[in-house]
Amino acid sequence: MNAAGLAPWASDPQKSRGRRFTEPPALPRTEHQRDRDRIVHSTAFRRLVYKTQVFINHEGDLFRTRLTHSLEVAQLGRSMARALRLNEDLVEAIALAHDLGHTPFGHAGQDALHGCMREHGGFEHNLQSLRVVDRLEERYPSFDGLNLSFEAREGILKHCSRRAAERLEAAEPGGPAWRFLDGTQPSLEAQLVDLADEMAYNAHDIDDGVRSGLLTHDKLEAVPLFVCFRDAALADHPNLADPANRRLLFETLRRMLSAQVGDVVATTSAALAEQQPANADALRALPPLAGFSPALRQSTTELKRFLFAELYRHPQVMQTTERARQVVADLFEAYVAAPAEMPAASAYARADADGRPRAVADYIAGMTDRFALREHQRLTGRDLFAA
Repeated sequence: MNAAGLAPWASDPQKSRGRRFTEPPALPRTEHQRDRDRIVHSTAFRRLVYKTQVFINHEGDLFRTRLTHSLEVAQLGRSMARALRLNEDLVEAIALAHDLGHTPFGHAGQDALHGCMREHGGFEHNLQSLRVVDRLEERYPSFDGLNLSFEAREGILKHCSRRAAERLEAAEPGGPAWRFLDGTQPSLEAQLVDLADEMAYNAHDIDDGVRSGLLTHDKLEAVPLFVCFRDAALADHPNLADPANRRLLFETLRRMLSAQVGDVVATTSAALAEQQPANADALRALPPLAGFSPALRQSTTELKRFLFAELYRHPQVMQTTERARQVVADLFEAYVAAPAEMPAASAYARADADGRPRAVADYIAGMTDRFALREHQRLTGRDLFAA
């Protein structure tokens, strides 16, 4: 986007805080277009197509994956950024990279890997996403990682414990972890991606839950936010009344997402009008300005509680989750005991004994669901997901 068209508080690509390793400009691209392009061409991004969102990769071709989720987050984020005259390219870059550090098997894999790494600094997928773009990608002759801009890296680091922030800050003073220590906010673009992430998974988890049969229209009667838009859709299109007609579900979710986008734009615009930050740096010193209205925040919180109880903790999902955790734990134990089982030419296998647990965690976190299952069967002789 032309910097002249940006709001005063937007992240101006011409005023980026730069990259860890200085590079000449890549004209005619802006700095954040370059970030996005590097992410799209990365190995970690391609792997997302075979990484779980809620349902394991082999459970169905039409369920969301980390890749399709990231694309949906980018679409929602760009829509809101355009309405608010923010940096769309930065929003897209953060959205496409925000899940690069996710393990196979979704949050089940992350929880298992964190348990394995408890005595070695733990594991958290936001930190791992930053680690991927800073160190683990090997594409360039002069540096490790993708050498993204400060603004992209800051947005990727969505959550960070104080202990982890102190460790990152010691290694890179004034880097993307500093805000977790001084209490400031990330860019407004990063704030929007956080909201787009929430909006996307709430909507598509309903869709995937219904497709799987674990959620029913009767159960969804308990979700006022869903019912409101479903009834509005039926009022305009009474021919969709048959629950078997998936167009009703699609139209309901479309309206729900559109309303949330409009709500965030209106709420954020009002906050900006009240605060009037002079520029992007001034905005960082203010409370978070991007957000839902209080009424919609309450409704989305109710929806998340419903999904947690009825989908994420459904017995069928929990059974899969336990098997996935076992796969990750077994892989970790096997590779720590026998690092030669990892690719010989990789940095993972070359790590010394002290660095081996983290190297093994890096290797496992980079796996797709199906590769992790193949490796587990190769190393243990067991297929935990056999019919």
